[in-house]
Amino acid sequence: MTLQPITTSTSYTADRAWLASLHGTDSTETITLDISKLTAGTHTAASTDTTQPYSRVLSGVPVGKITASGLYGAFDPTATDGRQALAGFVFAETLFAPTATKVPAALLWHGVVVAAKVPGGIDTTKVAPSVTGSQIRFV
Repeated sequence: MTLQPITTSTSYTADRAWLASLHGTDSTETITLDISKLTAGTHTAASTDTTQPYSRVLSGVPVGKITASGLYGAFDPTATDGRQALAGFVFAETLFAPTATKVPAALLWHGVVVAAKVPGGIDTTKVAPSVTGSQIRFV
């Protein structure tokens, strides 16, 4: 019997249509996302590649910091766990395994965002201004 290793590669191009300017992209922060606080199909995309089981957190997902855990989840203005305060946006798509509960990500905390192109949408009237939080201008 002869074994022949096979190598495959897949590349993804992040959809950053939500990003209106490069301002702030040079100083993102590293955060950890709580996968249970993201909605499949809205904030994450399941793999359609049979050789690649990893799903992706989409670029542009608005997030807030969960007070109790220090992790980040999808921004929700009606939440009471800290996610009601916008911390910023997931800058780059990131892969995560099917069993993952946490995933590292880059946070865009200041810059210019096209509100109509944010994955899952965002109601900018529900984003409270903050002197210590995110510094995002919406267009």
